[in-house]
Amino acid sequence: MTFGNFYAGKRVLITGGLGFIGSTLGRRLTDLGSQVVLVDSLIPEYGGNLFNIADYEDRLCVNIADVRDEFSMDYLVRGQDVLFNLAGQNSHLDSMTDPYTDLEINVRSQVSILEACRKHNPAITIVYSSTRQIYGKPDYLPVDEKHPLHPTDVNGINKMAGEWYHVLYHNVYGMRVTSLRLTNTYGPRMRVKDARQTFLGVWLRRVIDGEPIEVWGDGTQRRDFNYVDDVVEAMLLCAADSRSDGRIYNLGSPESIALADLARQLTEINGGGAIHLIPFPPDRKRIDIGDYLADYTLIHNELGWQPHVGLREGLSRSLDYLRTYRQHYW
Repeated sequence: MTFGNFYAGKRVLITGGLGFIGSTLGRRLTDLGSQVVLVDSLIPEYGGNLFNIADYEDRLCVNIADVRDEFSMDYLVRGQDVLFNLAGQNSHLDSMTDPYTDLEINVRSQVSILEACRKHNPAITIVYSSTRQIYGKPDYLPVDEKHPLHPTDVNGINKMAGEWYHVLYHNVYGMRVTSLRLTNTYGPRMRVKDARQTFLGVWLRRVIDGEPIEVWGDGTQRRDFNYVDDVVEAMLLCAADSRSDGRIYNLGSPESIALADLARQLTEINGGGAIHLIPFPPDRKRIDIGDYLADYTLIHNELGWQPHVGLREGLSRSLDYLRTYRQHYW
C-alpha cells in the first residue's frame, strides 16, 4: 500500500507510543517523513518499552506522560495533524479485578483527549484503537460491524464507551475520527512477559524457552490474527483517506485457526515443543468469547485494505525477533 507524500512533514502524535503497535507505527511514520511524538506513561503493566524504538531514538520524540493527565494532553495535541489514539488498558482479567483503573484509562481519559482536541485542535485527524472484544460472544460468524455489541467483561464495556465517545465527537462536532476494531494483533515488539495483551505472547515466550504451551479447554475454539505491519497499514490508510471519517471498521484475516492447531503450528515452526491441554481457569472461562472470526469486507471495499502477512510467516518473523532480542522482552 502507498500513501504518496501524505505523511511527509506531517506532525503526528501517538498515545501508547512505546507499546507494541504504537512503536511499530511510529517507526513506519518516521520512515515516511513524519514528525512523530510518542506519548507513553511507561507504567510497567501497560507494555511500553523503550527498546521498541531502538535505532530510532534520534529520529522521533518521546514524551513520558499519562493520558490520564488532562493538562499534558491539552498541551500535546496542539499543532498536531494526526492523532493515533492507542493508549489503553487492554487486560481483560485486570479489568475485572480493578475496574476503576480500567474506567479511568479507557473512558475518562478518552473524553479528556477528545476534549483537548475539540478545544485546542478541532481539525486534527484521529484514529482510535478499538477491539473485537466489544462484540462479546458472537451471535454469528463471521462478525461484521452490524453485529450486536454485548461485551463479556469490564474492559469490553469501557472500550465500547471509549469508541462511542469518538464517534459522538465526529457526529456532533464534525471531528475527523475513525475507529478500528482490532482482533488478535501479534508480531515483533509484542508483550510476552504475561497475557495482558494476548495469550499468543505467552505462547511465543514459552516455546522459545522450551516450556510447554498451555491450551485452555479442548483447543477447538477458533481465532483470527493480524500481523502488526498489516494493522499499521490499516491505521495509516484511515488517517490518510477522508472516506473513513466517522467510520467503524473491523480488521481481520481470511485465515482462522483452532487454538490447538495454532499451538501445533507454532511448535512446528520452532522446531519442537510440548502442548498441554488444561481445563479453563474459572476466571477466564467466565469471560471467554468462544469462536471469533471477523468480517473485514467493509474496510476492504471502502479503503482497499487487506492483510498481506500470512499466519505462518508472521509467527516465524515473531519468533526470530524475540529470540534475537529476548533480553529486552522477558
